Amino acid sequence: MPRKPANSKIGLLLSLGSSALAVVRTVKQMRRARGTQDKLTTANTLAGLMPLVTSALIILRRLRGRSRHAG
Repeated sequence: MPRKPANSKIGLLLSLGSSALAVVRTVKQMRRARGTQDKLTTANTLAGLMPLVTSALIILRRLRGRSRHAG
């Protein structure tokens, strides 16, 4: 039975960085969609942005929890 790897601080930071890049890319897509007045594409990118923001906030919460326990 494989072990579940512990979340290291470096791994969490890498996850946060990739989430941040995905958020930036999605925001750029949303700006393009709004510029063309395409409401369906704007709604689609907004729906795709929500889970990215949520995952970034979860990772930040884990990082803050680690720093509280370390101190």
